[in-house]
Amino acid sequence: MHRSGHSRGRTRLPSEQEAAGRTLAAVSVVPALALSGWLLAGLPLLLLGWFRPLPTALLGGAATLLLCAAGLRRLPATATPHRWATAATLAVALGSGVFNGLLHGEQLIVRRDPSTYAQYAVWLARHGALPIPVGDFGGPDPALRFDSMGVYMTGDGIVPQFMAGPPMTYAIGHWLGGVPGLLLVSPVLGALAVLTVAGTAARLTGARWAPLAALVFAVSLPIIYTSRTTFSEIPSLILLFGAMNLLLDARARLRAALPGAGFPSAALAGLSFGLALLVRIDGLRDVLPVLAFAGALVALRRIPRARPFPEGRLGVPLLTGLVVGGLWGFTGGYVLARPYLEYLSGSLMPLLAICAVVVALTVAGTALAPWIVVRARGLLTGAGWLPNAAAALVVLVMAGFAVRPWVQTVRRDAVTPEDRLTADFIEKTQVANGLAKDMSRLYYEHSLDWVFWYVGIPAVVLATVAAAVLARRLTRGGLMKGEEFGWLLPLAVIGWTTVTTLWRPAITPDHPFASRRLVPIVIPGLVLLAVWGLRWLSRRLARTRWFAARRGRSRAAVAAGALLLAVPPAITSIGTAFTPVNRGEAAAVAGLCRAIPANASVLIAERVTGDRFTQVVRGQCGLPTARVVYPRGFDVPPRADVLRLVEAVRRTGRVPVLLAAEPEQLMAYGPATRVMSLHTRQDERSLVDPPNGTWSLTIDVWMTVPTQ
Repeated sequence: MHRSGHSRGRTRLPSEQEAAGRTLAAVSVVPALALSGWLLAGLPLLLLGWFRPLPTALLGGAATLLLCAAGLRRLPATATPHRWATAATLAVALGSGVFNGLLHGEQLIVRRDPSTYAQYAVWLARHGALPIPVGDFGGPDPALRFDSMGVYMTGDGIVPQFMAGPPMTYAIGHWLGGVPGLLLVSPVLGALAVLTVAGTAARLTGARWAPLAALVFAVSLPIIYTSRTTFSEIPSLILLFGAMNLLLDARARLRAALPGAGFPSAALAGLSFGLALLVRIDGLRDVLPVLAFAGALVALRRIPRARPFPEGRLGVPLLTGLVVGGLWGFTGGYVLARPYLEYLSGSLMPLLAICAVVVALTVAGTALAPWIVVRARGLLTGAGWLPNAAAALVVLVMAGFAVRPWVQTVRRDAVTPEDRLTADFIEKTQVANGLAKDMSRLYYEHSLDWVFWYVGIPAVVLATVAAAVLARRLTRGGLMKGEEFGWLLPLAVIGWTTVTTLWRPAITPDHPFASRRLVPIVIPGLVLLAVWGLRWLSRRLARTRWFAARRGRSRAAVAAGALLLAVPPAITSIGTAFTPVNRGEAAAVAGLCRAIPANASVLIAERVTGDRFTQVVRGQCGLPTARVVYPRGFDVPPRADVLRLVEAVRRTGRVPVLLAAEPEQLMAYGPATRVMSLHTRQDERSLVDPPNGTWSLTIDVWMTVPTQ
């Protein structure tokens, strides 16, 4: 060991260990930096209609390199790095990627969100522009309908549901390897998410705890589930926890007085937080604590006694990056996903109102910071009860969620057509689960039970204890002394999002689908807190007489604690982890496209096939596709409408083709041929128990070319 002028009095680590620490630090921020660079460059190109492989690779690659150069320059090593910890963390991430890659799903036929994201990505990869044109069917007709499940009709054409960030990311796989390449992007992102969360654990708890955090996180069923198909939650997680890592690195640079003083990392952290809105509009809720935190840092610079507190200098760059990233997200949503945002207006408008209140309070608090501090000191003088009250509040909140099923049954009246569809879905799922019919049930009161299933009761208990201890330390005065300051923003984000998500998950409550709501913040956050809680508990036990007498006892206790964290989620995951779902869809869709004539205009003359295949045929087969309107209460349209549309297509010089789910639905127009016969497995739909298997799924598509 020796001193170095660059470390300002810190004891240098052996070079190999320091290199291992820097490796772990680097690989846990590069995913967020790369994704930020790609989204930063990709959105303007998409808005211009130039989202093509060459310009996007050049501009996105350049942006990624610039962000990585700024974020990795003079990167501080993770706390107390160990070579074995870095190697073990990398091994867990690699194992996660390989395992989920081998068992990845193939959700391409539009039934739920993953296939909508996949079809969105296919269109972007092939065309690079929005909106989607409707195609020529011989002129407008009231019986023509171009929207379908996952896409909306606008005045200019068709726009897909959801934010553009995930499809822009999944399009990379399509460019590199077609549909099979697209489907493998999710396992790669899942492995990068493992590295990101492990990096946060290394920074907040110590690098030797990173492998445990990586393992507990990776074996949780919702992480496996969302790492195998095209969801938005894993990219969102990478941006949010990668941003936390960047901000922690900025603080480490600032404390060590390294060149640059952490300002670029703070700005990049804000950018990554803000770009989460381009991935999921729910990201607005997740980053609200970041806005308040940035304002608090700016306010610190205006308090005379806080000026020795260096973290205050990070407020302006953090806030600047957050505004830029948020601007990208809001622009993408307003221009490309306006119908989707209008659909969500019932929950989005209150969230925007809360955001406006937070902005106003942040601005006011920053402006009045010196006066507020003087008043607060007077009020809090002698308030020795506050730390214990903060800790008690954490425990009471979790206890409230635990008893919630006994005191509340969450219901919703079906008012809108979307509500009625959800209610009908819940009733059918209740029948499949052997439950009493009650279509008004939402099962949100069981949200903490979901967490128990997926991370285990020991992890939830340890996470609650850790959050209580950290809240007590932060309110005891450790904040202004710099003690545990690194936990302030992560604890705020994890606490805020966990409470709001558990209170109102806002998702159809069947599992494993509903488990995705826990992925971006709740599960990784609780894993981080549980690992920190295990370290805190092990240190307290090590100071007791019985454990202090023999170090082996302390190590055995830590090993037992690690097993208590890792085994329960692994047991829950075993039921579904080794069964891939929706296998065969890629081949089935390719066969469907080959069966349809190359110069066809496709009319889908049946409800279910129209919901599932309109955008699939339009996007993957590259053919003009429309649904024929059917009366309410029927699954097929009037024959006169179909014949009129068939003749209109013929006048354009194209071949009219009809698709339906059963041959009887097409016999009136000509001989029917089966062009898809898919037999596969789908996700279970469990309402009151953790999912432990899969269900069968059969999809048939029949085709006819109408006779003259």
